[in-house]
Amino acid sequence: MTEEKRQRHKERMQQRKEIVDAGIARAQEDKGVFIVLSGDGKGKSSSGFGTALRALGHGYKVGVVQFIKGAWECGERNMLEHMPDVEFHVMGTGFTWETQDDEKDKQAAAQVWAKAKTMLQNPELHLVLFDEMTYALNYKWLDKQDVLDAIANRPEQQSVIITGRGAKKYLQDACDTYSEIKAVKHAFQAGIKAQKGIEW
Repeated sequence: MTEEKRQRHKERMQQRKEIVDAGIARAQEDKGVFIVLSGDGKGKSSSGFGTALRALGHGYKVGVVQFIKGAWECGERNMLEHMPDVEFHVMGTGFTWETQDDEKDKQAAAQVWAKAKTMLQNPELHLVLFDEMTYALNYKWLDKQDVLDAIANRPEQQSVIITGRGAKKYLQDACDTYSEIKAVKHAFQAGIKAQKGIEW
């Protein structure tokens, strides 16, 4: 690299640093955030559980509620459910196309939502993860306004993550951070079965 290229690179990086520093200087509010992870690609729950592990790594307490999943073994539950700083609840009925019983699913969602609401009132929980909650909302097992109000009225420093496909606009509008994971390619489409430790 010539001296001229080095200098140009240094100038570009200095300009970028000034932009980043200005953004950091503007972001002075200190409070928990509401995050929604949606889209049709793989990685929504993985991202949510990764953030839960990050919070635990900093010594924080975490709450987890799994909607939809729970009728079978999954690695994240095996790992987190027995940790002392994790409160973990599972709806337990599995996917609605497996149960084929809307009333049973609605009752199970209401029961686990009652536990979830207590998490949203507990200032000791730094992070609360509602895995696959979009399904429970989209199937109208839960009242969306009840959910939005409970999240809005949570302790100030508590963060909340909702994962799942098909997040409606009201969730996008209410949250602080919204990410959509796009499906470009998936092994399952090529006939490769779901892998233990990768998909669950």
